[in-house]
Amino acid sequence: MRIKVLAFASSLLLTYNTSAGIPQSPSTPPSSPQAATLLAQSAKALTGSMVVNDVTLTGTVEWIAGSDDESGTVTYKGLGGAYRLDMTFRNGTRSEIVSPVNGRPSGNWIGLDSTSHPMAKHNLMVDPGWFPTIALGNAISSPISIFTYVGQETRNGASVVHLSAYQQSPNISSDVASRMQHSTQVEIYLDASTFLPVSYAYNSHPDNNALTDIPVEVRYSNYQNIGGLQIPFRVQKYINSTLAVDLHFQNATPNTGITLAQISTQ
Repeated sequence: MRIKVLAFASSLLLTYNTSAGIPQSPSTPPSSPQAATLLAQSAKALTGSMVVNDVTLTGTVEWIAGSDDESGTVTYKGLGGAYRLDMTFRNGTRSEIVSPVNGRPSGNWIGLDSTSHPMAKHNLMVDPGWFPTIALGNAISSPISIFTYVGQETRNGASVVHLSAYQQSPNISSDVASRMQHSTQVEIYLDASTFLPVSYAYNSHPDNNALTDIPVEVRYSNYQNIGGLQIPFRVQKYINSTLAVDLHFQNATPNTGITLAQISTQ
């Protein structure tokens, strides 16, 4: 499976221009042309003319859970629709692994005790946002994604452009459509001058309760140009407005030929 970021802009505009011919729930509007244009600008800012099939990032990580504060090393491997995040600490490794099974997303997380746990299906409906190029690409490439322009605002002290996205399948009942919209809602914040993503916010949920929201925000900073690809070398994940994971990448290598087998191997 590959993600061709160079095609983002054209796929966005095509999705908007053909949306009138796609059956939609009665209350579902098409994506706004302003949102499509801004996302195309963001894709161009992220990749220039580069085609991105996969990426490998390595660096250091700080994991914070209450009084538990651990430091270690991190490796992220990602491609369209799949990723692997391994965080190695003094007393073990924590991993997140997501890859499609029979065309549907499937994932598991592994704790310090090396025990694998399945991820709840309702928590696989939104990309976790570890790498913005792939996160946006997954959303943009989905034929059922709806994008809206919210406006310009200030977030975390910076001037940003706020876009909102969710997924909606055609020909479904209004109550199912409402639940699907809520489960897949993502708020995207782009730097107002560079159009690079600075924040990606969504709701996670307890494994046994898809109706309880846990606010998650992923923040991107320290962008560096790697062969024409803009990569945030610092990625921070906030849960309930509290910093939970702080990634500092030192090395980034795109297009090494990562396969799904390399992602899913435990």
